[in-house]
Amino acid sequence: MATSTDTNIVVGVQLAPNSVKSLQRYPFERRTLAEKLHVKKLGPDKPEVQIMQQAREKEKTYKRTFSRGWFDRKAWLTSCGYANAIFCFPCLLFKTSACDSSWTQTGVTDLKHMSERIRKHERARVHMDNAVKLAMLGRICIATQLDDGHRIAVRKHNEEVDRNRHILSKIIDAVKFCGAFELALRGHDESDTSENPGIFLGLIDLMASIDRDLEVHLENATVFKGTSKTVQNELLDCMLSVLRDRIREEVKQSDYIAIQADETTDICAQCQLVLVLRYIDSHNNIQERFFEFIALPNATADTIAAALLERLSTILPAGQERKLIAQAYDGAAVMRGATGGVQRKVQDVYGSAYYVHCYAHQLNLIMQQATSHIPKISQFFSDIGGFSTFFHKSFKRTAVLDEVVAHRLPGASTTRWNFHSRAVNTVYEHKDELVKCFQTIRDRGDFDAISKREAGGCMRMLEDEVFCFFLALFHKIMPHVDMLFNQLQRRNIDSVFIAGITQSFTHRIQAIRDSVPSLVEDEDYKGPVQEPPPKKRMAMGEELQQHLAIEVCDTIMSHAKERFSFTKHLISATLLQGDLFPQHSRKFPDSALETTVDAYPMLEKARLKTELSLIYENEDFKGCSGALALFQVIMENNLQDTFTETVSLLKILITTPMTTAESERCFSTLKRVKTFLRNTMGQDRLNALAMLSIEKKLTQDIPDFTTRVIERVATQKDRQAKFLAQKRANDCSISSFE
Repeated sequence: MATSTDTNIVVGVQLAPNSVKSLQRYPFERRTLAEKLHVKKLGPDKPEVQIMQQAREKEKTYKRTFSRGWFDRKAWLTSCGYANAIFCFPCLLFKTSACDSSWTQTGVTDLKHMSERIRKHERARVHMDNAVKLAMLGRICIATQLDDGHRIAVRKHNEEVDRNRHILSKIIDAVKFCGAFELALRGHDESDTSENPGIFLGLIDLMASIDRDLEVHLENATVFKGTSKTVQNELLDCMLSVLRDRIREEVKQSDYIAIQADETTDICAQCQLVLVLRYIDSHNNIQERFFEFIALPNATADTIAAALLERLSTILPAGQERKLIAQAYDGAAVMRGATGGVQRKVQDVYGSAYYVHCYAHQLNLIMQQATSHIPKISQFFSDIGGFSTFFHKSFKRTAVLDEVVAHRLPGASTTRWNFHSRAVNTVYEHKDELVKCFQTIRDRGDFDAISKREAGGCMRMLEDEVFCFFLALFHKIMPHVDMLFNQLQRRNIDSVFIAGITQSFTHRIQAIRDSVPSLVEDEDYKGPVQEPPPKKRMAMGEELQQHLAIEVCDTIMSHAKERFSFTKHLISATLLQGDLFPQHSRKFPDSALETTVDAYPMLEKARLKTELSLIYENEDFKGCSGALALFQVIMENNLQDTFTETVSLLKILITTPMTTAESERCFSTLKRVKTFLRNTMGQDRLNALAMLSIEKKLTQDIPDFTTRVIERVATQKDRQAKFLAQKRANDCSISSFE
């Protein structure tokens, strides 16, 4: 007869639940409480065993047999007929690594040393501990058997804990409110006599007016009121921990993720890096989640890459490296570089993390950074910013500007290329009027000496030949940069469109490069007529200007090609571009498919080709305007099992942070963190407050958010007595929320 699958049945014989064989096959720790109590009630199983041992001493043969009298003397002994040995019942039930295996696994059969071994085992600490566990199993804790006073104390403690949790929940609500609306938690003067203690304390007072428990707590609390800076920081840390855990859970459930990062400085010149995660959640919605601000000692590529890789190792455990399929950066110069840039260092670890320019973000500083290594160009942009700064420092100066030029300069900004574009155009188009304006300021007697001196410096810049040359050069370049910027902000761009406008942009810059000699010779682009210098010196100056102008154009073209390169991970988007479906149905894009599978080896080429062929020929799919629309159609009609590889490719494209993968752009999370990045604040508060503000919807979507935060607070060593209900007698410390 075959052995039954039931662990308590052996070759047709049903085992007793307290037998050694049963306890070895079905460990005591895996049994239910009812089963454990039943085993305890039955006690040790004591079947007959035939243990015999022969010994020879002084030419005499002795024969020893096991005596059942041992069971009467030692109640913890049990026997096994299958092993024909004796065991320790408590150790068999609660066996640990410290237990002697002969008493729990093989059994004891050495009759000669039986007495000695039993005495030794009885004195062992592990045996005593297991015997106590067996005796206390199912019994009420000793302390709870004392008197009614203890039970009353436990009930009062738990009631106090409930009140404490209620009060803490109100404080958490106030912190959440301030964080969601970016309101300061601390007031300038938070003393009891202050008329304006701050928004946070004002909210607490408002809630106390309608909540009697909170009002009583605030009136009577002497040690722990819950409104101090320390408590606020503890709550912020707990909230941040809960939200990050939720984000990690969503990332764990997603198939692919992308990272977006931006580096900038706050008003105290502290370098910071923001990290944003992008993925498709379990409800098939695109999510861009703020994750963390990272303080950096400097903004070098090595420092930023090391910080990113450290964080990614905590987000993506070992073995999930292929889950990261894209990385996007918003304008930092160190992000560039095929070999030494941040994107290269990240891709060395995460092979599928292809670099893309995030078209949903503004074109920050790209061209300025591309040319800033040329000292004269860097100086030129610094001088351009000086015109705007000069007028914006004084309303009186601005009044003269309005009077003479009748056109204001754009507000100075060091973080947007768009400012430099408008500043160059304004200065170039109103150069003569600006010279007249500065001269007016110098001639008027009601301006101070500093204003006259700075006006004279601006006049000399406008009369400088080199400055005027670069002003004319960038006046010709700016319209094309602005055009590229505006085209990249369109909602319906795709990889083919990107390649086209990038090529068109480089052609226009090449035309400007070719016209540099005529630009130097054209009198219209020179400054006011001055006494001509010697011919040899002039020739050298013109040659240097031509060389710098050509270098500027070459740098801009190479940088544009690198940042907006039509690489293989962008070609994959053409496979699912709706307007190309008719063309693909006539001639399948084998080259694009090959490139896609090469970029993402997790895709199965043969099946993907079959699925795409069906999609190209089906009229129901031809109306999809983009990857997101096609993905939604497939998911809404439960076709994900039919188009498994296509769904995987769609998830990759949608997760990639560019509008190639979307028909509607998500509002970029990176834009929402700019204010926080430029604020100065303690790093412990910055991350938590930014998370509460940026991810306020995520906070609302977690139904038990407040409860989770309270549980985190309760796990802190000095808070356990105040927020943990008492269940066992050894939790007897009765502490209130003072």
